[in-house]
Amino acid sequence: MATIKDKSRYDAVMSRIEELMTQVEEDTPMTDKRVMELDLLVELAEEYEDEHFPIGTPSLPDVMKLRMYEMNLTQEKVAELLGLSQSRISNFLTGKTTPTLEVARIISTRLNIEPAIVLGV
Repeated sequence: MATIKDKSRYDAVMSRIEELMTQVEEDTPMTDKRVMELDLLVELAEEYEDEHFPIGTPSLPDVMKLRMYEMNLTQEKVAELLGLSQSRISNFLTGKTTPTLEVARIISTRLNIEPAIVLGV
């Protein structure tokens, strides 16, 4: 299968994807040539992005901050929710310390964070 070789070609593919997105509706048949072209271009773009713009695993501090924002929680409220001190929460949020296995379970369950992220694996 072909690949995107450089940024300018990637930009051209992305531009074409945007054009096709305006032409293809949810009820457009899968046999429509625009749908087939769109599928192929999206695959090519994804391969290029995976190689040139990899997304790493998020860190516990980043995900905790996101959850706090999503749940509209202050550091004090997180401490209450988890049954921990504010200073301990602060250490997690700054990345100074990592939670014990018992605390990791609580964080994962009560903040709905993937166990692998909480454990850093």
